[in-house]
Amino acid sequence: MRQHYRHVLMCTGPRCTENGQQAEAMFKQLGQAIDACDGLKVKRTRSHCFAVCKQGPIMVVYPEGVWYRKVDASAVQRIVSEHLQGGVPVEPLIFHRLGSGDVNTESPQ
Repeated sequence: MRQHYRHVLMCTGPRCTENGQQAEAMFKQLGQAIDACDGLKVKRTRSHCFAVCKQGPIMVVYPEGVWYRKVDASAVQRIVSEHLQGGVPVEPLIFHRLGSGDVNTESPQ
């Protein structure tokens, strides 16, 4: 396994998007965005249900324990650029933090 500093888990289960198709597409886009950043040491892993259905796709970034919901193409780009590369979580997209619980009960715009 290659060295990495962050681990991104993304739900690609069939319930968060219709048959998991959008979630799988976002997972693939995430891989392309990570690979496009030379030297970015991030591991990504598909996961099944995070038990936050109807809010997917869900993405979790560790070691920070930041949870993002309704991840679309724009969100993938922001998360990779600002959080994974820049080290600053994308606050408007976060709904839960490890150790804090839900931080934003409203759905992102």
